[in-house]
Amino acid sequence: MRLERLAAWSQRHHWPAIGLWLVVLAGVTALSQAVGDDYHDDHGLPGTESQQLSDTLEGAAPAQAGDSVQVVLQDGDGVEVQRDRVDAMLGDLSMLPHVVYVTSPFDAPGAISADGTIAYASVTLDGAATDVPADAVRDIIDTAQAADGDGLRVELGGDAVRGAEESAGGAAEGAGMLAALVILVFMFGSFLAATLPLITALFAVGSTLGVIVLLSNVVTIATYTPPLMMLVGIGVGIDYALLVFARYRSELLAGADRQRAARTALDTAGRSVIFAGCTVIIALLGLFVLGLGSLQGVALAVALTVLVTMIASLTLLPSLLTVFGRRIEKRIVAHAGKSKRQPGARWRRLADAVRRRPLPPLIAAVAVLLALSAPALGMRLGFADAGNEATSSTSRQAYDLLAEGFGPGFNGPLIVLAEGASDGGAALASALTDTPGVAGVVPPQPLPDTDLALVVVFPESAPQDAATADLVHRLRDDVLPPLESSTDATYLVGGSTAAAEDFAAAVSDRLPLFVAVVVGLSALLLMAVFRSVWVPLKAALLNLLSIGASLGVVTLVFGEGLFGVSAGPVEAFVPVMIFAIVFGLSMDYEVFLVSRMHEEWRRSGNAVRAVREGLATTGGVITAAAAIMVVVFGAFLLSPDRMLQQFGLGLAVAVFLDAVVIRCLIVPAVMSLLGERAWWLPRWLDRILPHIALERPEPPARDDADAVGAGPAR
Repeated sequence: MRLERLAAWSQRHHWPAIGLWLVVLAGVTALSQAVGDDYHDDHGLPGTESQQLSDTLEGAAPAQAGDSVQVVLQDGDGVEVQRDRVDAMLGDLSMLPHVVYVTSPFDAPGAISADGTIAYASVTLDGAATDVPADAVRDIIDTAQAADGDGLRVELGGDAVRGAEESAGGAAEGAGMLAALVILVFMFGSFLAATLPLITALFAVGSTLGVIVLLSNVVTIATYTPPLMMLVGIGVGIDYALLVFARYRSELLAGADRQRAARTALDTAGRSVIFAGCTVIIALLGLFVLGLGSLQGVALAVALTVLVTMIASLTLLPSLLTVFGRRIEKRIVAHAGKSKRQPGARWRRLADAVRRRPLPPLIAAVAVLLALSAPALGMRLGFADAGNEATSSTSRQAYDLLAEGFGPGFNGPLIVLAEGASDGGAALASALTDTPGVAGVVPPQPLPDTDLALVVVFPESAPQDAATADLVHRLRDDVLPPLESSTDATYLVGGSTAAAEDFAAAVSDRLPLFVAVVVGLSALLLMAVFRSVWVPLKAALLNLLSIGASLGVVTLVFGEGLFGVSAGPVEAFVPVMIFAIVFGLSMDYEVFLVSRMHEEWRRSGNAVRAVREGLATTGGVITAAAAIMVVVFGAFLLSPDRMLQQFGLGLAVAVFLDAVVIRCLIVPAVMSLLGERAWWLPRWLDRILPHIALERPEPPARDDADAVGAGPAR
């Protein structure tokens, strides 16, 4: 009844409600633009060896801890002939802001290839790549490439350069919203009706984006958060508004007046939206269990986005329906009159077909999901590097030149820090040189006024090769421990490649706890809502199947290089983010479908009818909502950012499989096999669990001696 009263308030005060949302959107946007953002990528992993090396180096030699830019030079006649031009260019670079010092290739041993045609200069920055403004990095790129020409080729590499080259985006979001609008127009037969869910989503996402900009000044929020929250916010916002609007439409077609239709929609579908939104938020906040600082800010931002979209669907949408309700009602009724099909007829036939022979579709669907999930078992986590960039980018060309001139491992050197070595690291360098998989070792570099010595190791393999990861473990587990015993020194292995391995290991170690927390809390919520043991168990297992299948597809495409995509590791935090988001989104459709089944079960007591009518009344909405999600998420395959491409593909595949394979085939088959047992809950558990109603109150279930939920009062 509270939601019904909220709908009534939104109807009576529709203009103030719309005006309030306008003021919030404009005010937050203006304030965020005035304050500015302070996004920061925090990939710190306290307690890991790579992080310990980074912290030690930052404390003992801050200048060595800053990121660097590689200026890669090539001349077919030899780089030496361009020495004057190169020296002048390096001098200009040394005068730029955020540049600490510049090392010339003519002064650094080993900085010129064996044939003399390729060389590199190092430009050390005054901080991490993510802390240096992109405009400052672009100045470095422009200054260096001004020397390009007359036989000299100049390319630049490094994380700072990759970040500065990334597109600002926007095309993916626009393409996704346009495709969503087309689907909504076909579904409702009215452009005006189709725009309302989209408008609701845009208000919610726009308002939240401004809040996240402000939060970035007080909380660590990663640079990739805005496109990710827009990706999720647009999809979820349209999804939630569509669920409410679809129920409003069905009530109108059933003969209810506009005011009553809106109140009923909010009191039924609105409850499902609240429950589904809370489940998504729980799943996202479960990322805090991982203890990874880089993900906590992202989880907070996306959870806030879901919360605001949920509020917009329950307050802004009813107000818009009041303003445009008369015109929308005419279009809806006219569109329904032109259609000769009985609403939900196809879905009833599908439900009957699955009910008559539930095992074949169940076995076939599960087999498909398991087959798609299999590649995920071989997923290799890591981070993309310049080798995955477009061949036209300067960072990719610098990467290829360095690999050509110095070997593939040059793009991912390992850093070994010796502490307390009386020989200045000589024994360490000797041991590293003799290690299989090592292509070369830079002589030890003692750090002034410390007992530390730095040794740079170049692997024989490329940074993303499994052999390089094996080398990291070999050094830590086999090579360095005996050396520590004989020299009484301590050794740490770090560098970007080692840090990626540490991050992947941390995610893998903490993933079981994260999954247990998210799945456990979600199952308890479903159990409290549907008063059933089997419904939450089924939902958890099927959600895990859809997530596994989506990660399997991501592994095939990005890990194995299917469809011509550059093969490489899957971004280390993509699987956990996909799990959190998809698990929550899957609950949207689970709740929407099963709540209608439960509503019919409580009304009729007929398990067969409950399955048929539940699918008939929700199948069209679920597939339409999923289609919108798929095009919104799939549009991010257009993004130049590899991480966003992986997110987009994983989310699109998961939603597609969840809506088409799981909700339309597996769930009806399982519910048909369970029959009345689907609503069984032990009495002792019923007394413990709180009662959460998604439907309007019906007559209470019959009082069996040993179970509740076994059937409604007759």
